[in-house]
Parts: sequence; C-alpha cells; structure tokens
Amino acid sequence: MELIPLLMFVVVFLFLLSGYPVALVLAGVSLLFAFSGVLLGVFHPSDLGFLPNRMFGTMTNEVLIAVPLFILMGVTLEKTNIARDLLETMSRLVGNLPGGLGLAVVLVGMLMAASTGIVGATVVTLALLSLPLMIKKGYDHGLATGTIAATGTLGQIIPPSIALVLIGDVLTNAYQQAQLQQGVFSPKAVSVGDLFAGALLPGLILVLLYAGYVLLRSFLQPSHAPADTSKSAPLDPKLLLNLVPPILLIVAVLGSILMGLATPTEASGVGAVGALILAFAYRTLNREILQEIAISTLKTTSMVFFILIGASFFALVFRGYGGDELITQFFNDLPGGALTAMLVVMVTIFVLGFVLDFIEITYVVIPIVGPALLATGIDPVWLGVMIAVNLQTSFLTPPFGFALFYLRGVAPSSIQTVDIYRGVVPFVALQLLVLLLLAFVPQIATWLPGLR
Repeated sequence: MELIPLLMFVVVFLFLLSGYPVALVLAGVSLLFAFSGVLLGVFHPSDLGFLPNRMFGTMTNEVLIAVPLFILMGVTLEKTNIARDLLETMSRLVGNLPGGLGLAVVLVGMLMAASTGIVGATVVTLALLSLPLMIKKGYDHGLATGTIAATGTLGQIIPPSIALVLIGDVLTNAYQQAQLQQGVFSPKAVSVGDLFAGALLPGLILVLLYAGYVLLRSFLQPSHAPADTSKSAPLDPKLLLNLVPPILLIVAVLGSILMGLATPTEASGVGAVGALILAFAYRTLNREILQEIAISTLKTTSMVFFILIGASFFALVFRGYGGDELITQFFNDLPGGALTAMLVVMVTIFVLGFVLDFIEITYVVIPIVGPALLATGIDPVWLGVMIAVNLQTSFLTPPFGFALFYLRGVAPSSIQTVDIYRGVVPFVALQLLVLLLLAFVPQIATWLPGLR
C-alpha cells in the first residue's frame, strides 16, 4: 500500500502525456484513487472533507491576486504594440554596433520578461517582432533563433514573474509544513517579495551573459551579426518617449516590492493600471484591443487557477495515502543527505520540464518534495531560485524544450529546426553556468533578501 502514492504520480504523468487537460487529470485521477481507496478500506473518506477548506483558501489567498493583475499588465504591453515600440527604439539606440540588433533583443526581452512573465508569450512576441528583421539584416539563423529563445525564457526568473509568484506561494506552505514537522509551532514565513529579491541578481547575471555572448560572436564573426548603419541618432526625443515610460513602469513595480513599499499584490495592481494608462496615452487602446486583452487575461488566469484547484485535489489524496511520509523517508535514506536529495529533485524537475509546464510542476511536484527538502535545512529562497533557473534551462534544452516548440511554431520555413537547436546550445551552457554558480555560491540568491 505504500506504493499507492507513487502509482498516483505515474498515472497522472501517463494521462498528461496523452494530452488530456491538466486540471481534469489531476482532479480526476485523485478522486478515482480516493473513491477506490474508500471502497477497499485503505483511504479515510473524512480526508475529503478538507477539500472545501482548501478551495476556500485558494480563493481567499491575497498573494494569488497578483497573478491575473501581472498577466493583465503583460498582455496589455504586448497587444497594444508597446513591446514592438520598445524593440524598435532599442534597436535604433544600439543598432549601429556590431551585434546591436541582437543586443536590443536581449534588452527588450529582459523588459518583457519583467512585465509578461510567461515564457510562451514572450518567445512568440519576440520572434514575431525581431526574427524577420534579424534575418533581413543578415544575422546567422542559429544566433538569431538562439538569442530569441533564450531571452524569451527570462520570464521564468526575472521578477515580477508569474512563475516566481506561484513558486513563492507553494514554497511558503511547504516551508511552514517543514517547520511544523520539526516541532516549530511559530514557523517563519518566506514571502513572494523575498523570492523576487533572490531572483533579481541571477536574472541580471543571465542578461549580462546573454549580451556578452552576442557581442563576442559579433566580434569574432562579424558576418553573423552585422551592424545596422541605417539607424538614426540615439538622441531623437521621439525615441525616448517610446522607451522611458515602459521602463519607469517596470522599475516602479519592481522597486516598490524590493524596497518594501508594496506587496507583490499591491504592485501588480499598479502595474496593470499603469500599463492601461500607457496604452491609452500612446493612443493604441481601443474597444477591440481592450476586449482582446480582457479575454486573453481571463483565459490565462482561468487556466492557472483551474490547475491550482486540480493540484489541491492531488496533494490532499497523495498525503491521505501517506505520500509525504514516503518522500521524506526516501530522502532520509539517500546517501549524502540534503546534497543528494537536492540533486535528485533538480534532475527530476529538469526532466519533467520537457513534458510539463511550469504551472503543473509548481503545483504537483514542489508540494510533494518541498517540505521534505526544506526539513533538511535548505534555504527556501535559494531553493525557489534554483527551481526557477532549472526550469528555465529545461525549457531551453533541445530537443524537447518548450521555448523551442514555441519558436518553431512562428519561425519562417527558411529557419530549419537544426538551426534553432544549434543556436540555443551556447545559451544552455550559460544557463548551466549560472545554475552551478547558485549551487556553490547560494549568497547570490540569499544576499538581497537578507537586506529587506
């Protein structure tokens, strides 16, 4: 009977591979195992009585209010062409440098990641805006696609990221459970703001490494990233009007969180309203576009919360069968203690990132392994940042990375799949470098939160 929790996980995984909706799979498999267990006398039906409280807790969770608001902010910047204007402006500022257009893509991708926070949306938007222009200017296909795919995944790690909001919410619960299991009845809390602060330096390091690689390639192989001498002077006031307001909005949102002036939920409201004001000021907002923004935000938010509810079903039944105790015992029996346990979890999450989205991994895997890992003394902020960078690397790694599929779907037929795979390999190496730096120097993720 101890193997039932593992069997649950395997069945869920098989159904997900079959293409069924994630939320329905999580809830359906959980209820199937629960009712079967009740009939066989191995599952207490009273455990299902906790479901209403878990659902109510989800609906009243103030942290999760930030999810639809950050999504609204990102979708508004995307659909009102503010992101397109950002790319055009940035390319004019640095386009006359060798590799300037590639550098502009990295910088704009960083800003979009800080506003959108969703990998698929960022990769597709960047590809549609910049890939035709990069091809036209003579960029190597591998360098162009690799830069776009890698930059698009920055939404996983650069705050305010939707992924970090969800990971922070799950880790908060896992950290409290770990402390209660250790007999600490006044548990410490880890906030989403702490996770934002912890992810900021690793995110900026990645941006610098990406930009450095693009500039190095342009220096060593000028024909692969030629300069665009047709760009206008960088002091054009019209360019600054397109550049400064969106940057100020993002800085205001992120700065208010890091300085403790606002919670992520409050800052997300400022970001959403600010994006709508910008769109109105740029005269790119009309009734049709507003309707598109509302529908896109509603669909994405509904998907997130539907999966969250299904994952709550799964976690409840999994624990009802003693799955959390099984995982804890497994980690305790591993040779090498916390180090080996962390390595096993990181490898597992990396592999799952090939077939599951970050939302599914966040709400299925982390609640299972999180309390057991945190009980070994691992810092929750460091763990959250490690998971985010690990998922970002997984989404970028050939041949199954999600970012590669998104890019392949919108890339022109002149771009071969092998070009995309070849182009992302150096960026995957840079991702692994940052992951190793975080592993050996945890202070990269824990220093800034310690100052808050």
